[in-house]
Order: sequence, then structure tokens, then C-alpha cells
Amino acid sequence: MKKQMTDLVRDAGELSARLLALFPAPPRVDWSVARAAAWTRSEFVTGFRAHPDLGDVALEDLLHVDRQKAAIDQNTRQFLAGLPANNVLLWGARGTGKSSLVHGLLNRYAHRGLRLVEVGKGDLAALPEIASRLRNLSQRFLLFCDDLSFEADDPGYKALKSALEGSVFKAAGNVLIVATSNRRHLLPEYQSDNAATGIVDGELHHGEAVEEKISLSDRFGLWLSFHPFPQQAYLEVAAHWVESLAGRHGVHVSWSDEARAEALRFALARGVRSGRTAQHFARHWVGARGLAHLEGGRGN
Repeated sequence: MKKQMTDLVRDAGELSARLLALFPAPPRVDWSVARAAAWTRSEFVTGFRAHPDLGDVALEDLLHVDRQKAAIDQNTRQFLAGLPANNVLLWGARGTGKSSLVHGLLNRYAHRGLRLVEVGKGDLAALPEIASRLRNLSQRFLLFCDDLSFEADDPGYKALKSALEGSVFKAAGNVLIVATSNRRHLLPEYQSDNAATGIVDGELHHGEAVEEKISLSDRFGLWLSFHPFPQQAYLEVAAHWVESLAGRHGVHVSWSDEARAEALRFALARGVRSGRTAQHFARHWVGARGLAHLEGGRGN
């Protein structure tokens, strides 16, 4: 009998080891080293996955968003000091520096314990779990929801609204939500939304439905708006990136009338003047001239 029990225990141990080998181990992040991670969820694994490489954008690289930069920088310093701070919504035109501003903050304040966790729209229901896992850590975390937009019946809408109402922050005082969106209210807006009270598309209390739409964005304490750049601002940002990239890569090229004219044509082809367009132009301009120099030196 004793031998049978021993055999059963041995077999059970071997079976457990084989089963565990079939499934990946839950991801673990050393927050003393890692500055950023993404929340990942699959059938078998749920947790944080560290970002091995992060962009080196600095706040000083972001031009013509001084008001927005100053506001979110102060809010972040309050947060790092353990003082009251607001959840942040960055909204407006694409490519105007919303996401770059968040990464610039991380690069500036990582040495003071600031960390970032990217949360996809499909994982917003996990915000309470994420906050619970982070609450006993010494670092302070921005839960970053990038490029958010919802449809009226999107389940992520209610999950985020619930988190912003305070349940997440009762569980953890070391987290803030920072979201970016092209829409101010995060939901599509229709002409009927501007109708007076009454019945609209069968909705008896249409005004209340509209109020519900905008209630999510109202729960962010800090709103920062971003708009397309005027031409001169766009050119100044393009010139900054040309000089910066040329210096980093040892390419002998500077801002010139030729570069200015090409930058304008580049933006016209894209249909937008923005910081992102300016940076893309600079990569094209500096890269093409650097390549011509290298290939010319090899006789190609």
C-alpha cells in the first residue's frame, strides 16, 4: 500500500511537471529596472510584459505645445510628490505630439520612480486588477491608453468610466490614467446630438443620452487639446528635427531654403502639418543625404 501511494505521488508530480511545461510562465517585470510594460492577456498568460526598447524622445524635442507640456509636467510632478493629481485626457489632431508627450515625461522622470503601463482598449476591464497588482510597489505608474475611441455600445467605455469614478484609485494611490484620442468626447458625435430636447430617433430623453456621451471625458480632471500646426510652426519643428537627426548620425546637412521648400511639399502630400509629419520629413531628408554621401564615398 505504501509503495502504491509513493508511486501515485511520483506519477502526479511527473504529470504536473509535464502540464506546466506546456504553458508559458506568467511574465514578470522587475520594475526597479524596467521603465515601461504592456498589460497582456491570453488564454493561459496574464500580466505585465516589459518593453525592452523605448524611444529617446525628450520634452525639449516637442515644440509649439508649450502650454500642454507645462500643464502635464506639473500634474506629473504633483503625482510623483504624492500630492493630489488628475487623470489626463490628451485629445486632438493626429500627429501633434500627444503620445510623444507621455513618453517624454517617462524619459524625464523615470529616475524618480515614474513608470508606464500600456493598456489596450480591449483590456480596459482589467484596470482594477492592474491597479491592484501595482498598489504595493514603490514606483508610481501612468496607465497609458493610447488612441482611444469608442462606439456607443463598446464595453470598454463603461469599464473606463467606472475606473475614472474612483474604484481603481481606492485600490491604489500610485496610479494615474492618461489617455489620448482624436475625439474630445471619445465617442462619435452626430448632428442629432445638437438637437433640442424632444424625441430624436426614437430617444425620448435625447438630451440625457448626449450628456451620457460626454460624461466619460468629464471624468478626466485635466484636458489638453492639440491642433494642427500653422505653417511657420511646422517649419520650425522640421528644422529642429533636421538639425537633431543630422547631429546624431554625423550627417553634414543643415536647414536651408531647399529643405524648407521640400518640407512644405512633403506636408502637402500628406495633407497635414504636424510634429509627426515634420519628424518623418527630417528622417527622409537627413537619411537620403547621408546615404548619398556614403554611397558616393564608396564609388557607387
